Amino acid sequence: MPELPEVETVRDGLARHVLGRRVESVEVRRDSAVRRQEGSVGEFTGRLTGRSLSAAVRRGKFLWLLLDRPDRGPEEGADAGEALLAHLGMSGQLLVRDAVTPPLEHPHLRARLHLAATAHDGPLVLDFVDQRTFGHLTVVDLVPTVDGAPGGHGSAVPAVPEPVAHIARDLLDPALDRPALVARLRGRRTDVKRALLDQTLVSGVGNIYADEALWRARLHYARPTDALRPAAVGALLDAAAAVMTEALRVGGTSFDALYVNVNGASGYFDRSLAVYGQEGRPCTRCGAVVVREPFMNRSSFRCPRCQPRPRGRGVRASAARRPDRTRRTGPFTA
Repeated sequence: MPELPEVETVRDGLARHVLGRRVESVEVRRDSAVRRQEGSVGEFTGRLTGRSLSAAVRRGKFLWLLLDRPDRGPEEGADAGEALLAHLGMSGQLLVRDAVTPPLEHPHLRARLHLAATAHDGPLVLDFVDQRTFGHLTVVDLVPTVDGAPGGHGSAVPAVPEPVAHIARDLLDPALDRPALVARLRGRRTDVKRALLDQTLVSGVGNIYADEALWRARLHYARPTDALRPAAVGALLDAAAAVMTEALRVGGTSFDALYVNVNGASGYFDRSLAVYGQEGRPCTRCGAVVVREPFMNRSSFRCPRCQPRPRGRGVRASAARRPDRTRRTGPFTA
Protein backbone atom coordinates (compact mmCIF):
# COMPACT_ATOMS: atom_id res chain seq x y z
CA MET A 1 0.00 0.00 0.00
CA PRO A 2 1.35 3.49 -0.81
CA GLU A 3 2.89 5.21 2.20
CA LEU A 4 3.79 8.84 2.84
CA PRO A 5 6.58 9.18 0.22
CA GLU A 6 4.47 7.63 -2.54
CA VAL A 7 1.42 9.75 -1.71
CA GLU A 8 3.53 12.90 -1.41
CA THR A 9 5.03 12.22 -4.83
CA VAL A 10 1.50 12.09 -6.28
CA ARG A 11 0.47 15.22 -4.36
CA ASP A 12 3.45 17.14 -5.71
CA GLY A 13 2.61 16.11 -9.25
CA LEU A 14 -1.00 17.22 -8.88
CA ALA A 15 0.14 20.55 -7.44
CA ARG A 16 2.32 21.14 -10.50
CA HIS A 17 -0.21 20.09 -13.14
CA VAL A 18 -3.86 20.53 -12.16
CA LEU A 19 -4.20 23.45 -9.75
CA GLY A 20 -6.22 26.40 -10.99
CA ARG A 21 -8.13 24.23 -13.45
CA ARG A 22 -11.91 23.88 -13.52
CA VAL A 23 -13.59 20.50 -13.64
CA GLU A 24 -15.66 20.65 -16.84
CA SER A 25 -17.16 17.17 -16.60
CA VAL A 26 -16.83 13.93 -14.71
CA GLU A 27 -17.06 10.34 -15.90
CA VAL A 28 -17.55 7.53 -13.39
CA ARG A 29 -16.72 4.28 -15.13
CA ARG A 30 -17.32 2.09 -12.09
CA ASP A 31 -19.73 3.01 -9.28
CA SER A 32 -17.56 1.36 -6.63
CA ALA A 33 -14.96 4.09 -7.21
CA VAL A 34 -17.31 6.55 -5.46
CA ARG A 35 -18.97 4.06 -3.09
CA ARG A 36 -18.30 6.23 -0.02
CA GLN A 37 -20.13 9.21 -1.56
CA GLU A 38 -23.52 9.96 -0.04
CA GLY A 39 -25.92 10.04 -2.96
CA SER A 40 -23.52 7.91 -5.02
CA VAL A 41 -22.58 8.86 -8.59
CA GLY A 42 -25.06 11.72 -9.08
CA GLU A 43 -23.97 13.46 -5.88
CA PHE A 44 -20.31 12.99 -6.73
CA THR A 45 -20.54 14.46 -10.23
CA GLY A 46 -22.88 17.24 -9.13
CA ARG A 47 -20.63 18.46 -6.31
CA LEU A 48 -17.50 18.27 -8.47
CA THR A 49 -18.54 19.64 -11.86
CA GLY A 50 -17.78 23.34 -12.29
CA ARG A 51 -15.42 23.50 -9.31
CA SER A 52 -11.80 24.63 -9.52
CA LEU A 53 -8.91 22.75 -7.93
CA SER A 54 -7.14 25.22 -5.66
CA ALA A 55 -4.67 23.16 -3.64
CA ALA A 56 -3.29 19.62 -3.40
CA VAL A 57 -2.93 18.62 0.25
CA ARG A 58 -1.60 15.58 2.08
CA ARG A 59 -1.67 14.36 5.66
CA GLY A 60 0.08 11.04 6.17
CA LYS A 61 -1.21 8.69 3.48
CA PHE A 62 -4.32 10.79 2.78
CA LEU A 63 -4.57 13.12 -0.19
CA TRP A 64 -7.15 15.72 -1.15
CA LEU A 65 -7.77 18.57 -3.60
CA LEU A 66 -9.39 21.71 -2.23
CA LEU A 67 -12.36 22.91 -4.28
CA ASP A 68 -13.20 26.56 -5.05
CA ARG A 69 -16.09 28.02 -7.00
CA PRO A 70 -14.73 29.97 -10.01
CA ASP A 71 -18.02 31.86 -10.42
CA ARG A 72 -17.56 33.73 -7.14
CA GLY A 73 -15.79 37.07 -7.06
CA PRO A 74 -13.29 38.17 -4.39
CA GLU A 75 -15.97 40.15 -2.60
CA GLU A 76 -18.01 36.98 -2.14
CA GLY A 77 -15.08 34.96 -0.83
CA ALA A 78 -13.75 31.62 -2.02
CA ASP A 79 -15.55 28.46 -1.10
CA ALA A 80 -12.87 26.26 0.42
CA GLY A 81 -15.33 24.23 2.49
CA GLU A 82 -15.15 21.09 0.36
CA ALA A 83 -12.49 18.79 -1.03
CA LEU A 84 -12.06 15.90 -3.41
CA LEU A 85 -10.64 13.20 -1.16
CA ALA A 86 -8.64 10.42 -2.82
CA HIS A 87 -7.92 7.18 -1.00
CA LEU A 88 -5.50 5.20 -3.15
CA GLY A 89 -6.02 1.89 -1.36
CA MET A 90 -3.54 -0.76 -2.47
CA SER A 91 -3.30 0.06 -6.16
CA GLY A 92 -4.96 3.41 -6.84
CA GLN A 93 -3.26 5.83 -9.23
CA LEU A 94 -4.03 9.42 -10.23
CA LEU A 95 -2.68 9.97 -13.73
CA VAL A 96 -2.61 13.31 -15.59
CA ARG A 97 -3.04 13.05 -19.37
CA ASP A 98 -3.07 15.50 -22.25
CA ALA A 99 -6.69 15.88 -23.40
CA VAL A 100 -5.79 17.18 -26.88
CA THR A 101 -4.73 13.75 -28.09
CA PRO A 102 -7.17 10.85 -27.52
CA PRO A 103 -6.81 9.77 -23.85
CA LEU A 104 -5.53 6.30 -23.13
CA GLU A 105 -8.20 3.79 -22.20
CA HIS A 106 -6.59 2.06 -19.27
CA PRO A 107 -8.20 -1.34 -18.51
CA HIS A 108 -8.60 -0.36 -14.85
CA LEU A 109 -9.88 3.19 -15.36
CA ARG A 110 -12.53 3.89 -12.70
CA ALA A 111 -13.18 7.64 -13.01
CA ARG A 112 -12.07 10.52 -15.22
CA LEU A 113 -12.11 14.28 -14.61
CA HIS A 114 -12.03 16.53 -17.67
CA LEU A 115 -10.11 19.69 -16.71
CA ALA A 116 -10.40 22.99 -18.56
CA ALA A 117 -7.52 24.68 -20.34
CA THR A 118 -5.64 27.56 -18.74
CA ALA A 119 -4.08 30.66 -20.28
CA HIS A 120 -0.81 28.75 -20.64
CA ASP A 121 -1.81 25.11 -21.24
CA GLY A 122 -4.44 23.07 -23.01
CA PRO A 123 -7.09 20.88 -21.36
CA LEU A 124 -6.15 17.83 -19.32
CA VAL A 125 -7.79 14.70 -18.02
CA LEU A 126 -7.18 13.36 -14.53
CA ASP A 127 -7.71 9.60 -14.42
CA PHE A 128 -8.33 7.50 -11.33
CA VAL A 129 -7.01 4.02 -12.10
CA ASP A 130 -7.37 1.20 -9.59
CA GLN A 131 -6.59 -2.42 -10.43
CA ARG A 132 -7.55 -3.95 -7.07
CA THR A 133 -10.54 -1.61 -6.48
CA PHE A 134 -9.80 -0.87 -2.80
CA GLY A 135 -9.39 2.87 -3.44
CA HIS A 136 -12.12 5.46 -3.83
CA LEU A 137 -12.89 9.12 -4.49
CA THR A 138 -15.28 11.28 -2.46
CA VAL A 139 -16.34 14.92 -2.35
CA VAL A 140 -16.50 15.75 1.34
CA ASP A 141 -16.89 18.69 3.70
CA LEU A 142 -13.91 20.18 5.51
CA VAL A 143 -13.77 20.52 9.29
CA PRO A 144 -11.39 22.73 11.33
CA THR A 145 -8.18 21.24 12.67
CA VAL A 146 -8.22 20.80 16.43
CA ASP A 147 -4.95 22.70 16.89
CA GLY A 148 -5.69 25.52 14.42
CA ALA A 149 -2.64 24.64 12.31
CA PRO A 150 -2.77 23.89 8.56
CA GLY A 151 -4.55 20.64 7.74
CA GLY A 152 -1.64 19.16 5.84
CA HIS A 153 1.26 19.73 3.49
CA GLY A 154 0.31 21.83 0.47
CA SER A 155 -2.11 24.36 1.97
CA ALA A 156 -2.31 26.85 4.82
CA VAL A 157 -6.04 26.19 5.29
CA PRO A 158 -6.57 25.00 8.90
CA ALA A 159 -9.05 22.31 7.91
CA VAL A 160 -9.13 18.66 6.90
CA PRO A 161 -11.72 16.47 5.18
CA GLU A 162 -14.18 15.15 7.74
CA PRO A 163 -13.17 11.47 7.18
CA VAL A 164 -9.54 12.43 7.91
CA ALA A 165 -10.23 14.30 11.16
CA HIS A 166 -9.12 11.35 13.31
CA ILE A 167 -5.80 10.92 11.45
CA ALA A 168 -2.74 12.17 13.35
CA ARG A 169 -0.11 14.47 11.89
CA ASP A 170 2.84 12.82 10.19
CA LEU A 171 6.55 12.97 10.97
CA LEU A 172 7.28 15.49 8.19
CA ASP A 173 4.55 17.90 9.31
CA PRO A 174 6.02 21.13 10.80
CA ALA A 175 2.98 21.37 13.09
CA LEU A 176 3.68 17.99 14.69
CA ASP A 177 4.22 18.20 18.47
CA ARG A 178 7.17 15.79 18.70
CA PRO A 179 7.50 15.71 22.56
CA ALA A 180 3.77 15.00 22.87
CA LEU A 181 4.07 12.20 20.31
CA VAL A 182 6.97 10.62 22.23
CA ALA A 183 4.88 10.71 25.42
CA ARG A 184 1.80 9.25 23.71
CA LEU A 185 3.81 6.45 22.10
CA ARG A 186 5.47 5.52 25.39
CA GLY A 187 2.05 5.59 27.04
CA ARG A 188 0.70 2.86 24.79
CA ARG A 189 0.82 -0.73 25.98
CA THR A 190 1.61 -2.30 22.64
CA ASP A 191 4.49 -3.42 20.45
CA VAL A 192 6.53 -0.65 18.86
CA LYS A 193 5.74 -1.57 15.26
CA ARG A 194 2.01 -1.63 15.97
CA ALA A 195 2.37 1.87 17.39
CA LEU A 196 4.22 3.07 14.27
CA LEU A 197 1.43 1.72 12.08
CA ASP A 198 -1.34 3.33 14.15
CA GLN A 199 -2.45 6.26 11.98
CA THR A 200 -4.29 7.87 14.91
CA LEU A 201 -0.96 8.12 16.75
CA VAL A 202 1.34 9.16 13.89
CA SER A 203 0.37 8.98 10.24
CA GLY A 204 2.17 8.14 7.03
CA VAL A 205 4.23 5.14 8.15
CA GLY A 206 3.32 1.76 6.69
CA ASN A 207 4.93 -1.67 6.68
CA ILE A 208 7.87 -0.76 4.43
CA TYR A 209 9.13 2.31 6.25
CA ALA A 210 8.33 0.87 9.70
CA ASP A 211 10.68 -2.05 9.04
CA GLU A 212 13.35 0.27 7.65
CA ALA A 213 13.08 2.66 10.61
CA LEU A 214 13.23 -0.16 13.16
CA TRP A 215 16.36 -1.52 11.46
CA ARG A 216 18.03 1.89 11.55
CA ALA A 217 17.12 2.28 15.23
CA ARG A 218 18.23 -1.33 16.00
CA LEU A 219 14.86 -2.19 17.54
CA HIS A 220 12.90 -5.43 17.28
CA TYR A 221 9.31 -4.89 16.16
CA ALA A 222 7.98 -6.62 19.33
CA ARG A 223 9.64 -4.23 21.79
CA PRO A 224 6.96 -2.86 24.15
CA THR A 225 6.50 0.88 23.75
CA ASP A 226 6.16 1.47 27.49
CA ALA A 227 9.58 -0.11 28.06
CA LEU A 228 11.38 2.25 25.66
CA ARG A 229 13.32 5.25 26.93
CA PRO A 230 12.37 8.66 25.50
CA ALA A 231 15.72 8.84 23.70
CA ALA A 232 15.06 5.49 21.99
CA VAL A 233 11.62 6.63 20.85
CA GLY A 234 13.11 9.88 19.56
CA ALA A 235 15.79 7.99 17.64
CA LEU A 236 13.14 5.73 16.08
CA LEU A 237 11.01 8.69 14.99
CA ASP A 238 14.10 10.39 13.56
CA ALA A 239 14.92 7.21 11.65
CA ALA A 240 11.40 6.97 10.23
CA ALA A 241 11.46 10.61 9.16
CA ALA A 242 14.90 10.19 7.59
CA VAL A 243 14.06 7.08 5.58
CA MET A 244 10.86 8.65 4.25
CA THR A 245 12.72 11.83 3.32
CA GLU A 246 15.31 9.81 1.42
CA ALA A 247 12.55 7.88 -0.37
CA LEU A 248 10.90 11.15 -1.37
CA ARG A 249 14.03 12.25 -3.21
CA VAL A 250 13.64 9.36 -5.65
CA GLY A 251 9.85 9.29 -5.87
CA GLY A 252 9.07 6.62 -3.30
CA THR A 253 9.32 2.85 -3.43
CA SER A 254 8.26 0.81 -6.46
CA PHE A 255 7.96 -2.95 -6.63
CA ASP A 256 5.70 -3.09 -9.68
CA ALA A 257 3.78 -0.85 -12.06
CA LEU A 258 1.26 0.12 -9.36
CA TYR A 259 3.54 2.58 -7.57
CA VAL A 260 3.81 5.55 -9.93
CA ASN A 261 3.54 9.33 -9.98
CA VAL A 262 0.99 11.35 -11.97
CA ASN A 263 3.06 10.84 -15.13
CA GLY A 264 3.22 7.08 -14.70
CA ALA A 265 6.89 7.00 -13.65
CA SER A 266 8.04 4.65 -10.87
CA GLY A 267 10.12 5.50 -7.82
CA TYR A 268 13.37 3.71 -7.17
CA PHE A 269 13.95 3.72 -3.40
CA ASP A 270 13.48 -0.07 -3.38
CA ARG A 271 17.11 -0.26 -4.47
CA SER A 272 18.10 1.29 -1.13
CA LEU A 273 15.97 -0.84 1.22
CA ALA A 274 18.03 -2.42 3.99
CA VAL A 275 15.63 -5.12 5.25
CA TYR A 276 12.16 -4.86 3.74
CA GLY A 277 11.85 -7.49 1.02
CA GLN A 278 15.47 -8.54 1.59
CA GLU A 279 14.83 -11.98 3.11
CA GLY A 280 17.87 -14.23 2.67
CA ARG A 281 20.22 -11.38 1.80
CA PRO A 282 23.01 -10.07 4.04
CA CYS A 283 22.38 -7.20 6.40
CA THR A 284 24.35 -4.27 5.03
CA ARG A 285 25.46 -3.37 8.55
CA CYS A 286 26.59 -6.69 10.07
CA GLY A 287 26.29 -9.34 7.35
CA ALA A 288 23.74 -11.56 9.13
CA VAL A 289 20.97 -12.99 6.95
CA VAL A 290 17.78 -10.89 6.91
CA VAL A 291 14.70 -12.85 8.00
CA ARG A 292 10.99 -12.50 7.35
CA GLU A 293 8.42 -13.21 10.05
CA PRO A 294 4.59 -13.07 10.13
CA PHE A 295 3.15 -9.90 11.61
CA MET A 296 -0.49 -8.70 11.63
CA ASN A 297 -1.45 -10.75 8.55
CA ARG A 298 1.58 -9.40 6.71
CA SER A 299 5.35 -9.73 7.07
CA SER A 300 8.09 -8.10 9.10
CA PHE A 301 11.69 -8.08 7.92
CA ARG A 302 14.60 -7.67 10.33
CA CYS A 303 18.21 -8.48 10.95
CA PRO A 304 18.37 -11.07 13.78
CA ARG A 305 21.76 -9.76 14.92
CA CYS A 306 21.08 -6.00 14.81
CA GLN A 307 17.49 -6.41 16.01
CA PRO A 308 17.45 -9.35 18.46
CA ARG A 309 14.17 -10.44 19.98
CA PRO A 310 13.73 -8.76 23.38
CA ARG A 311 13.92 -10.88 26.50
CA GLY A 312 12.59 -10.63 30.02
CA ARG A 313 11.24 -7.21 30.96
CA GLY A 314 11.72 -5.98 27.38
CA VAL A 315 8.96 -8.14 25.92
CA ARG A 316 5.35 -8.87 26.75
CA ALA A 317 4.33 -12.32 27.94
CA SER A 318 2.59 -13.12 24.65
CA ALA A 319 5.71 -12.27 22.68
CA ALA A 320 8.01 -14.08 25.12
CA ARG A 321 6.15 -17.33 24.50
CA ARG A 322 7.07 -17.17 20.79
CA PRO A 323 10.43 -18.88 20.23
CA ASP A 324 12.93 -17.07 18.02
CA ARG A 325 13.65 -19.60 15.31
CA THR A 326 15.82 -17.29 13.26
CA ARG A 327 19.32 -18.58 12.62
CA ARG A 328 22.08 -16.29 13.78
CA THR A 329 24.39 -16.72 10.85
CA GLY A 330 27.46 -15.01 9.57
CA PRO A 331 27.82 -13.01 6.36
CA PHE A 332 25.79 -14.20 3.42
CA THR A 333 27.59 -16.16 0.75
CA ALA A 334 26.22 -16.78 -2.70
